[in-house]
Amino acid sequence: MHFGSGARIRFVGLTLALAAVAARPTAESAGPVLTRGSASCHALALTFDLCPVQSGVGFDAPLVTFLEEHRVHATFFASGKWMATHDAELRRLIAHPFFEIGTHGQTHAHMRTLTPDAQSAEMRGAIALLEDRFGVHTQLFRPPYGEYNDDTLRVAEAAGQTVVMWSVVSGDPDPKLSASAITDDVVSRARNGSIVIFHANGRGWRTSEVLPAIYQRLVVAKGFGTDTISELRGCAGVPVTLVPDQSYSGHDGRQP
Repeated sequence: MHFGSGARIRFVGLTLALAAVAARPTAESAGPVLTRGSASCHALALTFDLCPVQSGVGFDAPLVTFLEEHRVHATFFASGKWMATHDAELRRLIAHPFFEIGTHGQTHAHMRTLTPDAQSAEMRGAIALLEDRFGVHTQLFRPPYGEYNDDTLRVAEAAGQTVVMWSVVSGDPDPKLSASAITDDVVSRARNGSIVIFHANGRGWRTSEVLPAIYQRLVVAKGFGTDTISELRGCAGVPVTLVPDQSYSGHDGRQP
């Protein structure tokens, strides 16, 4: 079946939504999942995953330069394997006053396939590396591939972590999506408090191309602010939307 670019993104979004419903955990789910900020907050959280890569530099320097030059507040979720090979790049992100760092698992493993102990090791490995080597303590965790279950939520709660997902999927890891299709879709779906997922590891094939257009159309033209995740949580003093009873599966570093 062939889909045009816009239809392709909508089809992916529907597929992910159905997967979330099918994988809903049990009633005794522990810990909340953050998917968006307050609807009264006229701001967006632009988030960027730093998954490990097998080839290439693994860092989208032009994208980061744009964010720096335009004083965009952003949150980066770094895996332990990525941190271990990108010391200078991570220190650059840490040094910027408008950037926030969360973690993305130690090895970028599929959390739902792991035992609770293994999930804890996967989660805590990256947290410890970020703190011990780089002096950054974080309480924000984005599960690799966007996959989690009840055990993940319990492990995150025990580790003092908030599981951070998203409300708008950019689709930037899909090489078949054009820059214009990504831009139009993100702009059309952005709302107050949206959390948008991109990649900054070079596997967002057109991310550095679409960000300037998204910035112009949402920040400049529509007046949206840009917040880190922590800033979004406190925006306007209104509690964020927390989802305590939902499991999600379907995102990875190659497909949206």
